[in-house]
Amino acid sequence: MKEILDQFLQLLQQAIAAIFRFIGLVWAWSLDQINKMAQVPLENWPLWKQILLALVAAAVSYALFVAAWRLWVASIRAFAAFASFAAALIVALPPILIAGVIALAGLWVINNVSSLPLLTGPERSNSSAANDTGKQQPAESSASETTGGRQ
Repeated sequence: MKEILDQFLQLLQQAIAAIFRFIGLVWAWSLDQINKMAQVPLENWPLWKQILLALVAAAVSYALFVAAWRLWVASIRAFAAFASFAAALIVALPPILIAGVIALAGLWVINNVSSLPLLTGPERSNSSAANDTGKQQPAESSASETTGGRQ
């Protein structure tokens, strides 16, 4: 079972690493294209090419704004999720503490109480021993009688 879990976690780690490598490649390629666009010589271009370049720059700016906005919203959600997780950990502390105290108390009772009257079996009462006095003497009294130590 541990091997399956380890392999699953390794596969998950590799998948996440591949996703981040792909994102890095897209970012690098996009930034390279934007840099190339910014280095274009505008002076000797006709007016229609300059207008088209301005439209492309506006579209690129809008796409970057959308990406930045989505990253901003995602970071807020991630922070809220982390805060919610931290709050859940804090709220879970009292029941966990109570469970630990119950376990400690239970082990203390198990280790320090030798016998509980409610948990032992029924014992013979002394009234049945008093009814049997005529039949047989207890071992201690017969031994003291034979030695003459009766007083």
